[in-house]
Amino acid sequence: MGRLTGTWLLAVALLSANAAGSDIDQDEAQRLRQSGDILPLAEILDIAHTTRPGRIIEVELERKRGRYIYEIELLDSDGQVWELKFDAASGALLEQELED
Repeated sequence: MGRLTGTWLLAVALLSANAAGSDIDQDEAQRLRQSGDILPLAEILDIAHTTRPGRIIEVELERKRGRYIYEIELLDSDGQVWELKFDAASGALLEQELED
């Protein structure tokens, strides 16, 4: 399975698992992507890996304060977990923090 295909399947599973609350479910995420309201997750993951290399362990798409946010948690090579937040429409990094 190719990297993007495997990543997409992982992301769909994670988005499905996180459909409660302010999280966006996979059907809504697909509609938003197709309408151009958000960037494809694969693009955001490429930006995340460039920003902070590591293994993706969780992905969420949420709507906060009127904008869509991709929240990505990753495990770096030192075993530290980072949370990165990206504007889903532009791909701009909004925040990155080391998790406790």
